[in-house]
Amino acid sequence: MPTLPRILAAALVTCACTAPVWAQNVATVNGKPIPQSLVDSIASNVAKQQGQPVTPQIKDAVKNRLIDLEILSQEAARQGLDKTPQVEDEIVVNRLNILANATLAAYLKKHPVTEAQIKAKYDEFVKSFGTTEYKAQHILVPSEKEAQDIIAQLKKGAKFSELAKKYSKDTGSAANGGDLGWSSPANYVAPFAKALEALKPGEYTQTPVQSQFGWHVIKLDATRPAKPPTLDQLKPQIQAELQREEITKYQNELRAKAKITE
Repeated sequence: MPTLPRILAAALVTCACTAPVWAQNVATVNGKPIPQSLVDSIASNVAKQQGQPVTPQIKDAVKNRLIDLEILSQEAARQGLDKTPQVEDEIVVNRLNILANATLAAYLKKHPVTEAQIKAKYDEFVKSFGTTEYKAQHILVPSEKEAQDIIAQLKKGAKFSELAKKYSKDTGSAANGGDLGWSSPANYVAPFAKALEALKPGEYTQTPVQSQFGWHVIKLDATRPAKPPTLDQLKPQIQAELQREEITKYQNELRAKAKITE
């Protein structure tokens, strides 16, 4: 294997003999050039995604990956794979996706989400979050009769957590004795939230509560003043949500203007 100085020397000779090509391309594969500008662009995106500056190592990795892709692409063409219906369809779809994403990115650049929009959305969230958080347990069963039987057992002194482990169909909480942790009522479906808010700490529902998931027996363990996440904590999520809303609005506007026949 040649040493590093020999590799550099060879590169300098190549550069001296073909300066115009080296100035624009990082490599050629069977006569097909790989532009320096392409390597720089991809390396910049990779570095940005990784949160680090562009390094020679990144550029070298990008260059070698492009060489590999070019080799495989040329081999695919040699075998006629680029003419098969499946590959042609994938090329069409990929082109559509690339252009669509570029269009949406350009739109968001011209219509950025403002700080005022983010603050307004956050204020809506805080309002819906409520003033109280609830620490609750529940047991979910398929029928009202099963829920009534569980309530009867609770009245006889059975432990709520043990019944939850034995009967609850909510796999996310059953193993923990039906524990749902601390949460705002806004995070639950309406019938569940209403029943929960009517309880006092230590109480459980005396009648089964029905939701689209089945029948619940709910126990309230404790309450505390609500402490919603701060604006800084939620800002990335809110910004992403507002961007999705902008994109949906833009797409709907474009679709309304398009002439579509089916």
